[in-house]
Amino acid sequence: MATAAPRTEVVASGLENPWGVGFLPGGRFLVTEKAGRIRVVGVDGKVGAPVAGLPAIAAGGQGGLLDVIADSAFEANRTFYFCYSEPDAAGMGNSTALARAQLSADGSRIEGLKVIFSQQPKVASRNHFGCRIVEAKDGSLFLTLGDRFSRKEDAQKLDNHLGKIVRLGKDGSVPKDNPFVGKAGALPEIWSYGHRNGQGATLAPDGKLWMHEHGPQGGDEINIPQAGRNHGWPVITFGENYGGGRIGDGITQKEGMEQPLHYWVPSIAPSGMAFLTSDRYGAGWKGNLFVGSLKFGYLDRIELKGGKVVAEHKLLEDGRARIRDVKQGPDGLLYVLTDESNGKLLRLLPE
Repeated sequence: MATAAPRTEVVASGLENPWGVGFLPGGRFLVTEKAGRIRVVGVDGKVGAPVAGLPAIAAGGQGGLLDVIADSAFEANRTFYFCYSEPDAAGMGNSTALARAQLSADGSRIEGLKVIFSQQPKVASRNHFGCRIVEAKDGSLFLTLGDRFSRKEDAQKLDNHLGKIVRLGKDGSVPKDNPFVGKAGALPEIWSYGHRNGQGATLAPDGKLWMHEHGPQGGDEINIPQAGRNHGWPVITFGENYGGGRIGDGITQKEGMEQPLHYWVPSIAPSGMAFLTSDRYGAGWKGNLFVGSLKFGYLDRIELKGGKVVAEHKLLEDGRARIRDVKQGPDGLLYVLTDESNGKLLRLLPE
């Protein structure tokens, strides 16, 4: 069993507040910078010039260019997906959008850009965009969407996309088996609702979607969103208002609302989420869940048994860097992004 603190290797540095990392063939990476740039990082760690051809991005506050993933068939189609804060025509409001595009053969620009989803409504806010993308085993895409902070009550309503997870086809179409298809007053893209601000999402080894979301002051949650389920925000929460005081009725459970698998009090400000499915780090780590902490600057290695969290281990504490993303690469190793003005892409090495 691997128990010692992991060694880290700097794959690339000089990244300005990187937010998401995707994997390209041949050991290259796609990395987003929140200010509104995508860069290709080479096998040698060289950070390329900003990729040209991006749409208008409302960068500021928590918004900007956020997550990115390569299509499972990237080698054949050069397609990737990214999400970002999309401004409205007047520049007054914004919302989370999901786009698909192809990376040019030389990696310098994007081609065939198509925005396949725009969160509605647009809101004058700089907060709570959510914006993690997961490709499911059936090829559909999950996208986490924040409640935009000022509109938390809308997370309980099905006529909008605030505080939701949506499920889409790769062309932006609505899968026919989505839970609210054909239901009056409900948007058909919605998969689950009652979420606050999900900045981590991943597939479990069994193919189920897992995600975590920021609580207010306390009450960050790990959830397993299922079709049509209500996760309770802001009716139930293990957190409280900033500065103290209960939210709503101050309750933590209610009939018809899902309980989290796990929650943190105080908040760790989670971001990034990955299951380790490889044997690269020994049997003690295989099947563990990894979550970054923005607030405390560590990588949380979470042991699970019987669908419950049984132990947590704080990794990379010495660096005290905000951990923005963690993903398992095609090589079976874990990769971490640090959210700093001189951000780094790190590789965790086995003992």
